[in-house]
Amino acid sequence: MRLPILAALLAVLVSPATLRSEEGMWTFDNLPLKALKAQYAFEPDKAWLDHLRLASVRLSGGSASFVSADGLVLTNHHMVRGNVQRLSTRERDLLKDGFVAATREQELKVPGLELFVLVSMENISERVLQAGQAVKSEAEALRARERETQKAREELRTKTGLTVEPVALYQGGETWLYVYRKFTDVRLVMAPELSVARFGGDHDNFTYPRHHLDFAMVRVYEGGKPYRPEAFLQWSAGGLKTGELALVSGHPGTTNRLWTLAQMEYARDFGTPMQVAASGRRRAILEAFAQRSFEARSQVGGQIYGIDNGLKATKGYLAGLKDVEAMKAVERTETELKKKVAADPKLKALAGGSWAQVQKALIESRKLALELMLVNARGSELLGIALHLVRLPVEVSKIETTRLSEYSSAALAPLKTRLTQARPIPFNPELELHLLTEGLKEAQSMLGKEHRFIKAMLGGRSAEAVAQEAVAGSKLQDPVEVKRLLEGGAPALATCMDPMVVLARKLDPLQRQLRERSERLVEGPLREHAARIARARFAVYGKDTYPDATSTLRLSYGTVKEYPANGTLIQPFTTLLGLFDRYEGWGGGEFNLQRDTWRLPARWLERKDKLDLRTPYNLITTNDIIGGNSGSPVVDRKGELVGLAFDGNQESLAGRYYYDERTNRTVCVDARAIREVLTKVYDAEHLVKELMGTK
Repeated sequence: MRLPILAALLAVLVSPATLRSEEGMWTFDNLPLKALKAQYAFEPDKAWLDHLRLASVRLSGGSASFVSADGLVLTNHHMVRGNVQRLSTRERDLLKDGFVAATREQELKVPGLELFVLVSMENISERVLQAGQAVKSEAEALRARERETQKAREELRTKTGLTVEPVALYQGGETWLYVYRKFTDVRLVMAPELSVARFGGDHDNFTYPRHHLDFAMVRVYEGGKPYRPEAFLQWSAGGLKTGELALVSGHPGTTNRLWTLAQMEYARDFGTPMQVAASGRRRAILEAFAQRSFEARSQVGGQIYGIDNGLKATKGYLAGLKDVEAMKAVERTETELKKKVAADPKLKALAGGSWAQVQKALIESRKLALELMLVNARGSELLGIALHLVRLPVEVSKIETTRLSEYSSAALAPLKTRLTQARPIPFNPELELHLLTEGLKEAQSMLGKEHRFIKAMLGGRSAEAVAQEAVAGSKLQDPVEVKRLLEGGAPALATCMDPMVVLARKLDPLQRQLRERSERLVEGPLREHAARIARARFAVYGKDTYPDATSTLRLSYGTVKEYPANGTLIQPFTTLLGLFDRYEGWGGGEFNLQRDTWRLPARWLERKDKLDLRTPYNLITTNDIIGGNSGSPVVDRKGELVGLAFDGNQESLAGRYYYDERTNRTVCVDARAIREVLTKVYDAEHLVKELMGTK
């Protein structure tokens, strides 16, 4: 559990006027350059920042970086663990035994893994704001802003030919378009054994001191050849020392530090407990499938790991919300802003009533939450495809201003491409059947047999029978069939009796009704008034603060630093010696109940004498990060790679809502450890030479 925090410290945790020195996940367009200069005498110029941005990489749920001129990418082992597991067979278990490609020819293509590099950003805030001002209701304004965003997105996508994503910052106070270069030919180069990558397992997760070798390497190819990136990070020949500046470039997932007090209380008392329960049910469904066979676990093992990691994190977030003193600090900060808004006639007209409107929307949200969570495709990929097929002809026939935003003219081409492109991962009918069956059973148990969704989907039959008939009879797993239906238009879809399409016709009106109520009563008001509060905050404090995390590229800065816990100070570095000590402390080679948790592979034990056991292994910094930063490069003043972020300590989990500089720590793999073990444990001198630029 997190240690109690001093009320005096908390009083300034979230006030924009008194940000702590290392607090903030800053967008590259609004970096705290004056603070960096004042605190660290560090003045990164545009070339330095552009180089770091172009070397930074995003992948699903996390971060990475280019680390060689030949497209080598460094990330966390846990970011590609599911991919590594899917590449495994009974005869070649890459999780258990690890993998090193001795040559480029041995590198393994990773189906479905996509990497993105941010090449440019465009602010369309004023354009989007104007689009929402000509309509009457908040729900209509929401739709209008979404349509304008999609229109701008398609214009830029057509102009650049690249992947364009809309980004809402400052609770909707700003809207940007981020332009990415996407890579789909990605090949596995190196992954250590799971036992060292996740040494200590779930017991050590979100703790420190730590001994994780949580790294892996993949390579990007283009046109069948290794990609030559525009920028890559030079591997440091040295490393960080205590007190030295560390910078982290990555894609933090979600923070809610700009929420109102009412939103945080809603999350504490209702939303987060519901999320924890839902994740637990989802895990049980996946685990039941995984127990069928080695191949089944290979399919879903990565998802199970992700849920386990997320559950522990979410419970930590909840603990932060239950910290009474922290919530009092949030309330004080909000009260201060309210007073300043009330004292200014223009700001009062803009946002004076917004906090009450947010509270009202949250009351409605509580009423709709259960249905919104359960009235959906229930984990079925094919039913999700069928819903798009059913909705497309209906939405396309409407005038632009009345369509659902995901079917705007600008969104149609990318959507059809996603629906008809070749599958990167083969379809698994057994998994599809299992997920749909268990998803329908879950909905029935929670909504009751008389709920309209259950009556519509099951029609008095069992979940097993409905799912079996739908999965066995559907052809939507074939992109060719999906393309045929799309090209056939409304006539082809009207006569289509694919069982998934039949189910989608029943589900569609129920979801539309729920969505209309949610947009009118919850989403529209929340977005409208959160944006108003954001604009008021800009007026009071300026942009001397950072937006909440949104899985977009951010820069954070801090130092290598110890922290107080358990009545002592926690060391800033662990070492290879500490790894072996942890192993021996759990019995070493002798049998014990936790041996699989703190186990070292045979080759590590055989080569222990070759290793410099003084080598720093993991380290902690005061950098402000959160989930999504996994795999982020840690660089020094020179922009050289000195570490790899992979976790936070338990005390950092409350960072979803506020930052505590005393105990919030980022946990990293030290670059020196990676180089040491590549050379002396994995016989991968060829990779070390590539990293160091000496090949």
